[in-house]
Amino acid sequence: MTGRIFQLNVSAGGVPKLAVRDGQVSELGLAGDKHRFPDIHGGPDRAVCLFSLERIMELQAEGHPIFPGAVGENVTIAGLDWREVVPGVQLSLGDEVLLEITSYTSPCNTIPAFFVDGQYQRISQKAHPGWSRVYARVLNGGKLRVGQPVKLANGSSGSAA
Repeated sequence: MTGRIFQLNVSAGGVPKLAVRDGQVSELGLAGDKHRFPDIHGGPDRAVCLFSLERIMELQAEGHPIFPGAVGENVTIAGLDWREVVPGVQLSLGDEVLLEITSYTSPCNTIPAFFVDGQYQRISQKAHPGWSRVYARVLNGGKLRVGQPVKLANGSSGSAA
């Protein structure tokens, strides 16, 4: 199964992260992206945060005012079965970038505005398995741009969502 990069997102710190058309990825993440709390976000094992466009759209259908970049993901991916994007899986993005999913993210107390009644735990892996954003380490950096393909490079079979 092949997905695509729907949106790339950066900020000077905090959320929402704003869309950019392209960017350079290094072992510390997407160029131009900063973290307000570097002891919680960022670093080699949390260099890139990813989330699913389909999950965002499902959350919108539930009434949540979430949108791509709102909850701090650097890469919004369309077309992958998000249940298969789990720790240990490698993702190939574009022609150069290879990421390894390291962990699920914990929802941050800076994102309640993007959820009905502030219920940001809606994207907690513990409370709602399969609805979390994920962190990744960069195995191979490079240039990314919106529209490039995203593929599972190892792990799962690629069944449909």
